[in-house]
Amino acid sequence: MLDDPFDLTGKKIFVAGHRGMVGAAVVRRLSGVACTILTASRDELDLRSQADVRAWMRAHTPDVVILAAAKVGGILANDTYPADFLYENLAIEVAVIQAAYEANVQKLVFLGSSCIYPKFAEQPISEDSLLTGALEPTNQWYAIAKIAGLKMCEAYRKQYGVDYISVMPTNLYGPGDNYDLQNSHVIPALIRKAHEAKIANATSMPIWGEGKVFREFLHVDDMADACVYLLQHYSGLQHVNVGSGTDITIYELAKLIAEVVGFRGSIATEPGKLEGTPRKLMDSSRLFAMGWKPHYDLRSGLEQAYASYIEQLGQGLARLSAP
Repeated sequence: MLDDPFDLTGKKIFVAGHRGMVGAAVVRRLSGVACTILTASRDELDLRSQADVRAWMRAHTPDVVILAAAKVGGILANDTYPADFLYENLAIEVAVIQAAYEANVQKLVFLGSSCIYPKFAEQPISEDSLLTGALEPTNQWYAIAKIAGLKMCEAYRKQYGVDYISVMPTNLYGPGDNYDLQNSHVIPALIRKAHEAKIANATSMPIWGEGKVFREFLHVDDMADACVYLLQHYSGLQHVNVGSGTDITIYELAKLIAEVVGFRGSIATEPGKLEGTPRKLMDSSRLFAMGWKPHYDLRSGLEQAYASYIEQLGQGLARLSAP
């Protein structure tokens, strides 16, 4: 914890990846702060280009950078496009972090992922578990890229004395999620499946695999709040886990989502499908000890996420297929 919180008043804060689920949530959270929020669409700035990012940083001189931009996807997408996940995430990290250093940015927050930890890490997973074992093979490419970004922040902090911190969120869900069944994460996929099964009066809805693996979930607005909290109150070499502190099997999650959506049929498992790490519960005790706690429990968060999905469907804004 910082004795004197980092004051955001009057700061120019660049949210890289503001159109993604996490970046949009960070922008919503910062909208109540007396700061200037800087954003750039893909048409305006290719975050993979070192030259373009360097020029943009020089022109806009942000005081703070929150690096929420990333190429993300579920098990199938990670396993199908390993080169894309490795290259694009590495390129974004290298371009943004180096340009931030050259532009004398005061503080940078790098957002990683819980997949950086070993597949069979001791539960709950502490920050010290990093690099103590083999990664989950299906998303190792994304994980390696995120580990590189985290270590890049550590290296710049060590060599140059800059205030770059890394935040590792658990599995996120909420407004602006991706509902493409080929590339989405588990909660948006299940919300879409349950809703479409309800509309079709189906007797069952399928889930990926047997549903026996455990996962932890955090509403994206809670993640954004934690990100801003750490921006203000934390400065350290060690990355910080951000989670809810509880987990659930995918089968029980599917049942809960069916209840929230109003689907009354059965849950049909698909044995043999890739399910990834058997359990992934993060130890967020360091963050909780700093005084932060999530606002949403899982049910209330899912209710909010489903309401957002219905609203997006009505407006034709729901992300139902890959761009």
